[in-house]
Amino acid sequence: MKHTILLATLLPAVLATATASAAPAANGEKVYQATCMACHGTGVMGAPKVGDAAAWKPRVAQGMATVYGNATKGFKMMPPRGGNPGLKDEEIKAAIDFMVSKSK
Repeated sequence: MKHTILLATLLPAVLATATASAAPAANGEKVYQATCMACHGTGVMGAPKVGDAAAWKPRVAQGMATVYGNATKGFKMMPPRGGNPGLKDEEIKAAIDFMVSKSK
């Protein structure tokens, strides 16, 4: 009986954690498609294309904090927040994580 009560108490927390863990990847893909794909899908103005491991490797080597900061503040031809001032920091990070995961 104790185990059943304990399981019933913990199960919602475990499921919520699993759902929260899965959300950033899906959210990152949505942000990429809505904001980032125009440049990072084509490589326009020197943007590293998604899937181009050689282009992403030196950026990632600088550390993800630098990559996130460049996206947030703007870098070279890329405007701050990819030109979408409404993006939250977490959304920017999720989009970058998505692009990097597809570029290894």
